[in-house]
Amino acid sequence: QVQLVESGGGSVQPGGSLRLSCAASGFSLDYFTIAWFRQAPGKEREGVSCIVSSVGTTYYSDSVKGRFTISRDSAKNTVYLQMNSLKPEDTAVYYCATVDPMACNLGLGTNTEYHNGGQGTQVTVSS
Repeated sequence: QVQLVESGGGSVQPGGSLRLSCAASGFSLDYFTIAWFRQAPGKEREGVSCIVSSVGTTYYSDSVKGRFTISRDSAKNTVYLQMNSLKPEDTAVYYCATVDPMACNLGLGTNTEYHNGGQGTQVTVSS
């Protein structure tokens, strides 16, 4: 059974950091392109980052570029999203999912189809 499980969310003050984890079971992340997207109340879903299988090419949305870093640990079959310099506007539920490699290369547009997503992990940034 293919499953992705997100963890690592929490509440932090502006300027703080969190590292989200996306653990896979039932398949190897090395062969799939993994994306992180977020959903905040009253806002559209936003694809924030992705990492392409095999080549490791990454993408970041303009809103997180320079602050977030996506990485993959093959031994742990886990993808991480390191989030630094967090802002209140980063508050959302964060999900990881598999996507088509082309969707990642094209920048996770609004029509991106996300598959095998988990329950998400809440990130709250406030003072």
